[in-house]
Amino acid sequence: MTETADRSPVKTHCPYCSLQCGMAISRKGRAGIEIGAWEEFPVNEGAMCRKGWTSGELRGSRDRLTTPMVRDRATGELRAAEWDEALDHIARRLAVLQAEHGNDAVAVFGGGGLTNEKSYQLGKFARVALGTSQIDYNGRWCMSSAASAGNQAFGVDRGLPFPLVDIEQADVVVLVGSNLAETMPPAARHLDRLRERGGKVVVIDPRLTSTAERADLFLQPVPGTDLALALGVLHLLDARGAVDEEYVARRTTGFDEVRRSVAAWWPERVERTTGVATDELRALVDLLAGNEKVIVLTARGAEQHAQGTATVLGWLNVALALGMPGKPSSGYGCLTGQGNGQGGREHGQKADQLPGYRMIDDPAARAHVAGVWGVDPDTLPGKGRSAYELLESLGDGGGPRALLVFGSNIVVSAPHATHVTQRLESLDLLVVCDIVMSETAALADVVLPITQWAEESGTMTNLEGRVILRRRAITPPAGVRSDLDVIAGLASRLGAPIDFSTDPEEIFEELGRASAGGKADYSGITYARIAEEKGVFWPCPATDGDAAPHPGTPRMFTESFPTPDGRARFLVQEFAGAAEQPDASYPVHLTTGRVLAQYQSGAQTRRIKGLTDEGAFVEIHPMLADRIGAHDGDPVLVRTRRGEMKAPARVVTTIRPDTVFVPFHWVGANRLTNDALDPSSRMPEFKVCAAEVLV
Repeated sequence: MTETADRSPVKTHCPYCSLQCGMAISRKGRAGIEIGAWEEFPVNEGAMCRKGWTSGELRGSRDRLTTPMVRDRATGELRAAEWDEALDHIARRLAVLQAEHGNDAVAVFGGGGLTNEKSYQLGKFARVALGTSQIDYNGRWCMSSAASAGNQAFGVDRGLPFPLVDIEQADVVVLVGSNLAETMPPAARHLDRLRERGGKVVVIDPRLTSTAERADLFLQPVPGTDLALALGVLHLLDARGAVDEEYVARRTTGFDEVRRSVAAWWPERVERTTGVATDELRALVDLLAGNEKVIVLTARGAEQHAQGTATVLGWLNVALALGMPGKPSSGYGCLTGQGNGQGGREHGQKADQLPGYRMIDDPAARAHVAGVWGVDPDTLPGKGRSAYELLESLGDGGGPRALLVFGSNIVVSAPHATHVTQRLESLDLLVVCDIVMSETAALADVVLPITQWAEESGTMTNLEGRVILRRRAITPPAGVRSDLDVIAGLASRLGAPIDFSTDPEEIFEELGRASAGGKADYSGITYARIAEEKGVFWPCPATDGDAAPHPGTPRMFTESFPTPDGRARFLVQEFAGAAEQPDASYPVHLTTGRVLAQYQSGAQTRRIKGLTDEGAFVEIHPMLADRIGAHDGDPVLVRTRRGEMKAPARVVTTIRPDTVFVPFHWVGANRLTNDALDPSSRMPEFKVCAAEVLV
């Protein structure tokens, strides 16, 4: 696809979060672009946050990479190179390393911002061209705990099994660990409309955020105790006879075991564990028990824990006990973070998955996908390492000797980041594809300049499971190529047994065939349908012959769940708390999160002048500030068992006195965070660890 000759606005989508807000891009001058509203797109109705409105500014930035760079062995400096030279160099080094150390000597690390087509090709490239099992992506650090819980309880992982607009018609919405008003500002209007109807909003967060200020009820638990809160809620719901016994008997299994397991979670025990007062807990239960339509939404605050999956399952149990999943404007959902956090894991970037959300150790799945690819299923590698485990093993960690990075700034975003950076530095070959010289690209042996969102076409899957189409609106700068070109160029040089297309629509059609019959079935979705219908919800299987096209599935679970018996699963969860508790040396909780003006590692947003960039800060309560002698605006030192960082203090009354907050968009925060992993999702415990604050 190319931009229109008449320069009329191109309808496309924002490059940032999982809302994937619709926008219109117009050419401005010889090289600039102008962002306008696409009011007909239903997700945002023309509204965007400041990040969306300023997203075109990176187009002409002096920080934009436009030529490949190869590190000179003599000087150690990166120098400009031709594309053929760079790709030839990478292919030679990969071939040598695999010949000496085996196929798994090469690893691939992807991103939750890549299009579905790139995600699909990357998984195919790793398994077919490289023959490596070592592939994962930074979406493992996004909603993997919710994904694991959804698969266990519902039989499928789709962040929101209903459209976002359903929130407006609920009676009560409970947000657990979500600062929706700052992370997805256009979505906050749904909360406002809900309240205008008389509905209630509950926010559960260690900080009184701008989202919490919209709440009718705000609970402020100790970081890492959301599961205990869920257990206490279910205990009280059961005690007052608010469980929907008919729904539970007809549509679920396992409730008797869960009922027994929560019997010991009296309100007083919950208060001692979470810090949430018993009257506040009872107020929440009153809202849940007294209304017909309840939605529970979790986000990273509840999920990025060593017990993240268990926490989500605890809240899923609450939703199931109330009989909500599958009912109109009711149920459980996860607020995905990254732009393609949903689609990015469905089609092959994860270490354990093949396209269509098929599992790589399933012989039938391997046979189906291999048939679409035209290869022998026995040649496909097995399951690899999860994201953090992969990074921890790199180089002198005893794992892969080379890493190819697509769409991720690992140095800023990985937990225990100093340790991970050391692993990256110990590699024999690090290749990074990026649009700017990110902190990770600066370490690379080869840096490849790639297209950004407005310069290429492809599909994304937003937080609702709505597959949308990003359209190319402008020509890329000279010297810049797509990730798809990089993948195809390397595959050809490595002697891959099959061809790798660079045409997004052709790749999407193949993705549809590969996903057919899987949990995330895209086989009935086409670019034309997406454009006509403003997005198509999966699962959307292809139909035979003259049958009408499948309409897609905006609302799931209305009749049954995709489990062997059609029933949802109640699963017993035991609270263990954070992996690292405060002690005399590290007496406070540290938590991390986002701020309104920045996105993810900040590689893009920190370079846009129209976005506020005041740098990192440390949010502390006045009581803690008084105790350590800190003053607002003065630097403080935050230290954990893994590292330390210095940043100005922000003394606020909106955080718990036993907790400090650091945003993660700058180098520093993730030098502090804990790399303890959830046993199911392999999610690191970004959201809580023990810390010390000093002046």
